[in-house]
Amino acid sequence: MIATALVTVATLLTAPGAALAAITGQDVTDEVGRRGITWAPCEEEPSVECGTLAVPIDWSRPNGRTVDLVLARRKATDPAARIGSLLTNPGGPGNSGVNDILRPSGFSEDVQRRFDIVSYDPRGVARSGSVTCSASVYNEMPYPVMTSQADYDKWVAFDRKLRADCRKRTGPLYDHLDSVNVARDMDAIRAALGEEKLTSYGVSYGTLAQQMYAELFPNRVRAMVLDSNMDHSLDVKAFQVTEAATVQDSFDEFVAWCERDSECVLHGRDVRALWKSLLEKADRGELLWPGDGRPVPAHNLLWLGVIMNEAPSWRLEAKVLLALDGGPVPDDMPGPPGNWQVGGETAELPTAILCEDWNLGLRSYAQYADVMRASNAVAPDMRYNPMPMGDMPICQGHPVNNPQHRLRYKGSAPLLVATSKHDPDTPYEWSANVARQLGPKARLLTYEGWGHGVYGMTECTTRAMDDYLISLTVPARGTRCPAEEPQG
Repeated sequence: MIATALVTVATLLTAPGAALAAITGQDVTDEVGRRGITWAPCEEEPSVECGTLAVPIDWSRPNGRTVDLVLARRKATDPAARIGSLLTNPGGPGNSGVNDILRPSGFSEDVQRRFDIVSYDPRGVARSGSVTCSASVYNEMPYPVMTSQADYDKWVAFDRKLRADCRKRTGPLYDHLDSVNVARDMDAIRAALGEEKLTSYGVSYGTLAQQMYAELFPNRVRAMVLDSNMDHSLDVKAFQVTEAATVQDSFDEFVAWCERDSECVLHGRDVRALWKSLLEKADRGELLWPGDGRPVPAHNLLWLGVIMNEAPSWRLEAKVLLALDGGPVPDDMPGPPGNWQVGGETAELPTAILCEDWNLGLRSYAQYADVMRASNAVAPDMRYNPMPMGDMPICQGHPVNNPQHRLRYKGSAPLLVATSKHDPDTPYEWSANVARQLGPKARLLTYEGWGHGVYGMTECTTRAMDDYLISLTVPARGTRCPAEEPQG
């Protein structure tokens, strides 16, 4: 339970509300939003308000069953200066926007003064009817890296079993998780908040729902910041190869930092050789996580190259690699990376959202091997990006509701696309390509440094986004914020 007014997950799927049969097109989201949100103090943080909004599971059937979206709101600190509501879209897929609001805000004081900051758990996530599977079935998941046609066949059979189990436990919502449905939810939230036009900020996977919103509701956008973008125009091979290239680039930047900074505990050592030896040890099943004792497969080890470069956390990354090589274990040693088997009766599977948004289907092991070889070629140290490469096998045979396509934006409001040059998750070229697809109304803001999600990264990036959100002032074309060496 998150607020006294909220219902349990067991009652999230409800019967239809007011009849909407005569309502069509964009008016449906307006009418759903007019049902409103009843706010109450959140149990975890009473200074934050929580509430629910019932939306159709299937927006093409507005009179059908509904799911309660759970929302949270921090009200503007200066009501006299308030502009409206700022809706934030969490990444993932699978991240909780409600949890983001329960924590101290990452937005500047200027933004907190002028906006009610609102977020939500998207459909299929956390409190909003999370995709739920039996742990006993989930834990049968094969190793994510395939080496033969037999492995491919095993994955296809497992996916069929997992999908049937998850659909049974999750209910009809399982078939309607894609970002087009989320975009319609966003518009209903806009209406429920009493906003004529949407002001939004999204990061990482949250940008995909925003892109779909810009396509569906181009004239309902006031301001939209798309931070560290997904590129929905890429086929399966281009998707994986660009992901491999970007995580290799981030590893290269880590190595370069370690070579120039004496505070790196690996300064003076051959970091690439050490990394290679750790991967080879993991391949042999001989690498154990310090202080934990569990073996670390090579696929899981690769996650360090992602998560340690998102902030980035280079000093800790160097200490972790040294510990894996038999050195001292730092006090802030993280837990073992990657996906481990879950305990209890159930497991959540937010990857199902990705599978409905992206056609990652493969015809055979031969096609998989071709994708893997191309990824290896651009990532000699990292091999591939473990996040999407590990998700791809789960999507085999999964229905795709929102297949890849180039974006089409016909609105008049300017859109701000932001990104860093060295992002381990969403490549720089993805955001640059999204800006091109969105057309002349899109403005690209480049941070010359490192990390994933550039709001709050430096004063330059934050001020540019704040000026846009507050005053609708877009940065000049070609604006680039200088890199600032990470301190953490």
